[in-house]
Amino acid sequence: MEAPLSTWPWDNLGSFKYLLYGPLLAKWLYSRYQEDNIKETWCLHILIICLLRCSMHHTWNTFSGMLFLTRNRQINKEGVGFKQIDNEWDWDNFILLHGIMGSLVFYMLKDLINLPLWDFKGLMAVAILHIAISEPLYYFLHKKFHGSYLFNHYHSLHHSSPVLQPFTAGHATLLEHIILAAVMGIPILGTCLLGYGSITMIYGYILIFDCLRCLGHSNFEIIPHQLFQAFPTLKYLLYTPTYHSLHHTEMETNYCLFMPLFDVLGNTLNPKSWEMHTKLSVESGKNGRVPDFVFLAHVVDLTSAMHVPFLFRSFGSKPFSTRLFLLPLLPITFVVMLVMWAYSKVFLNSFYNLRGRLHQTWVVPRFGFQYFLPFAAEGINNQIEQAILRADRLGVKVISLAALNKMLTSSTERFQKIQKEAPAEYQKYLVQVTKYEAARNCKTWIVGKWITPREQSYAPKGTHFHQFVVPPILSFRRDCTYGDLAAMRLPEDVQGLGSCEYTMERGVVHACHAGGVVHSLEGWTHHEVGAIDVDRIDLVWEAAMKHGLKPVSSLKKTD
Repeated sequence: MEAPLSTWPWDNLGSFKYLLYGPLLAKWLYSRYQEDNIKETWCLHILIICLLRCSMHHTWNTFSGMLFLTRNRQINKEGVGFKQIDNEWDWDNFILLHGIMGSLVFYMLKDLINLPLWDFKGLMAVAILHIAISEPLYYFLHKKFHGSYLFNHYHSLHHSSPVLQPFTAGHATLLEHIILAAVMGIPILGTCLLGYGSITMIYGYILIFDCLRCLGHSNFEIIPHQLFQAFPTLKYLLYTPTYHSLHHTEMETNYCLFMPLFDVLGNTLNPKSWEMHTKLSVESGKNGRVPDFVFLAHVVDLTSAMHVPFLFRSFGSKPFSTRLFLLPLLPITFVVMLVMWAYSKVFLNSFYNLRGRLHQTWVVPRFGFQYFLPFAAEGINNQIEQAILRADRLGVKVISLAALNKMLTSSTERFQKIQKEAPAEYQKYLVQVTKYEAARNCKTWIVGKWITPREQSYAPKGTHFHQFVVPPILSFRRDCTYGDLAAMRLPEDVQGLGSCEYTMERGVVHACHAGGVVHSLEGWTHHEVGAIDVDRIDLVWEAAMKHGLKPVSSLKKTD
């Protein structure tokens, strides 16, 4: 039987839970256009605060996930896997809860509505009340939640996340977030009752509170150790990500909300806290572990560029598909593309661990269409060359190139080579065409270039399109079948994998990626970068099967 207040009342609503914000919006709109009542702007303020709190957590999570900025500052070197992402999917439940609780307090205390925009005394008062009441109250209650019953039935959920993330801050039970609302609410309500309340104070306190919680759960050390050397007292007034991470690894220490002073007073300070912080801060300028394998990928198009795991973690953890919420962001993505074209270098996008080997995905900051611009070829080749040279300097054992990053020969030469690799009796069945109209009677199309629906219309009924093209062609013909790009499923013991590779399912990677994985697991030191060596196909296939990689069915029909 579940413990009281251990689950959320809207668990079964899914995304429809956001409709619970509807009454606040409706009340504000009604008062705005029917009652002309300025007091009801508090409904709007609550909605804005909820939106800002969501944005705060998303911003921190994006920053934390930008491995090209944070990889050398990471505290826990493991990756965030699909299981943790799914468990933390409803991390924002507490924001909805606090919004509902805030609106109830508003209706019970209507005399506090007429707050000024600014009151300096209120800022002082809320800080004093936080230090005097919220910090010791949270410390006391947090320690109690590490008792046997409360931990097993409530607080263990928060500690179940193996890698701390800003979203982990919201991953807790209903009871814990009711208590957290009280811890936050006491300074705000107390300041208002003292007559020093203001709109600025409420916004500022809540957002700073959330910012500090995200800081503690960010899994990368952003606070320089020199700051505490210059101001030694400050280390008792402000915790660090390292400090809070020790609470999750050695749970009987470091219980404080934001101020280690209370752990000192309660004799629960972990003696390694500041030593570990200094070590991580000093080593942040050094390169971390050298990857065993690097997959050099590229961006496909503007919409799929937003599929990177550090932008929208939940979206990136599912196969890519165009969503409506992406469309308003396209202008921003376009500007980012131009900036990347002008200034960006190859960057680290994601990583996972497989049987003790570190596998990373680096991204060439170029979009698919740029590979077909003649004047962009030199710049792309330079990006690829610099990435390979850098990997070589680091000591990377295996490099694999994504589709458009591979060296291409002229189409005629490429066709002739492919034709010669086929058995002699079948070579006559491979025909190169320079115009799509010439393939009207052919029911097997091998496509190495993106084709339009009009060009597909030349294929006869029953045609199968074998795709070797990025992005995949549109499944336009209902009377035909389409193959996906060749892909394989990674072994089940992969660790820290939390993002999908373009349109592939979870745990599935493109064949060019899978080839590099096989090379890495076999200990082969030659790279997977060129054309297929038909003499080694059986050897590579046997190695893939031996290590648990599985082929993925590629056939799909549009009807």
